[in-house]
Amino acid sequence: MPEQSSSAAAPGTPVAPVPSPVLAEVVRSGFVEGRHRGSLVVLAADGSVEQALGDVAAPVFPRSTNKPMQAAAILRAGLDLSGERLALAAASHSGEAFHLDLVRTMLAEHGLSAELLQTPPDLPLDPQEAEHYLAAGNVRDPLTMNCSGKHTAMLAACALNGWPLETYLAQDHPLQQLILDVVRTAGGEDVAHIGTDGCGAPLMSLSLTGLARAYRHFVLAEPGTPERRVADAMRAHPEYVAGTRRPDTWLMRALPGTLSKMGAEAVQALALPDGRALAFKIDDGAGRTLGPVLARVLRGMGVEDAVLARIEDVPLHGGGSRVGEIRAAF
Repeated sequence: MPEQSSSAAAPGTPVAPVPSPVLAEVVRSGFVEGRHRGSLVVLAADGSVEQALGDVAAPVFPRSTNKPMQAAAILRAGLDLSGERLALAAASHSGEAFHLDLVRTMLAEHGLSAELLQTPPDLPLDPQEAEHYLAAGNVRDPLTMNCSGKHTAMLAACALNGWPLETYLAQDHPLQQLILDVVRTAGGEDVAHIGTDGCGAPLMSLSLTGLARAYRHFVLAEPGTPERRVADAMRAHPEYVAGTRRPDTWLMRALPGTLSKMGAEAVQALALPDGRALAFKIDDGAGRTLGPVLARVLRGMGVEDAVLARIEDVPLHGGGSRVGEIRAAF
């Protein structure tokens, strides 16, 4: 019998996972001082996988990229939202005045009190808005939290159906069960894990391939369906989905028909109007990588627009001057 190599793993020995590929680099003064790994998938117009980097079949928590699916479930529950209101229901808003004003308006329209919101008290998501908010003597508030539009719509749907308001975030609540069904259908796969999102809502996992498939499903859905209504509202009112200083807004304004949404822990999903779609996640959750990685992927898909230079420019500073950048590395 040939002698077995000493480097061969014994039966039953755990195999170390293959590291995710490097998707972005941190370059300071010409020196690469850090690397961000992750996984990425691109779907062709027919829905087939055109590009895959890393493990795109493993479940991830999509975080706020699930919001279009949550908003579609709210419509399926019978709540008739449209325009800015529907966009805000799918938003991670910046906490700008027009966002907060519309949340208050929606609460009043549905006979709801802000005290019913179970979002954790927070500052505006946009740093400039947070500075102004604090300078005005305000404190962290549930209404200011970036998911307050979604939670307002959830409460309104529950009130319409006579469902309990106090437990609207429970996994077994009728609304959350409806959301689970929409996530499964849009992603074309089962939900392997359910956790709790930063806002307190149930968080359904999908693979990156399933997430890209869901966004493709939304942009190609028949007009008038809940999925298409959500996609159309988000694309028509992107400033309500994000904010005036946010890449999702810039992209949906500059590339008509594009549906784009970021999520916490560096998740991004996007679909073009022809059905091509992408999703990626940076392993360490570094949100500063989203713009450079997204711009690189879109260029690889043949998209050319000045907005890509805008979103990919993430400078590093030293002593008050620009000394480097975050750049895509694939």
